[in-house]
Amino acid sequence: MSGISRQELAARIAADIPEGAIVNLGIGAPTLVANYLRPEQEVILHTENGMLGMGPAPAPDRVDPDLINAGKQAVTAVTGAAYFHHADSFAMMRGGHLDVCVLGAFQVAENGDLANWSTGAPGAIPAVGGAMDLAIGARDVYVMTDLLTKQGESKLVAACSYPLTGAGCVSRVYTDRAVFDVVPGGFAVRELLGASTLGELRELTGLALQDATEGTRK
Repeated sequence: MSGISRQELAARIAADIPEGAIVNLGIGAPTLVANYLRPEQEVILHTENGMLGMGPAPAPDRVDPDLINAGKQAVTAVTGAAYFHHADSFAMMRGGHLDVCVLGAFQVAENGDLANWSTGAPGAIPAVGGAMDLAIGARDVYVMTDLLTKQGESKLVAACSYPLTGAGCVSRVYTDRAVFDVVPGGFAVRELLGASTLGELRELTGLALQDATEGTRK
């Protein structure tokens, strides 16, 4: 079984962002989504460090060292972009003004619990950032992650064993093998990706995944 690339997954997520949505892209892989948004979607990207109207990554010869996202990556600004204080940015996040956020994850539980800031291992360096504020503040929380860890363990679990970022907050999980919706009773496989099959996914996760694919495959 093989999955799709991280760039392909970012494009898949971008296709699902609703037209006109205000969106925050978390640090790491989620920032790739900005490169695949279509102009006709009219999506407005919010950054935790204080910008509304972030664009895709700049060409190498167009980098502005003063224009970065929360992960300190160089970004662009679209026409009409606004800059504001960090505290105002968090007020937007906490106040329910974001339609969607895309976050990474260590674990996502069947009930939508999210763990993405620490494995709880001795000596591990925690990285809370603004993920807790995003997880509870955005109307929809999309997770972008590999289905399996480097050790071959499923990141989709019956219950999180790592410290929680947010409880019951995840709407949908995008992995390199499939797209999963969080529904009553657990995960529903919305779409199979790459060469994955439902049976293989159930074996890898150890979960009784519901089938909501309706024959879709990308």
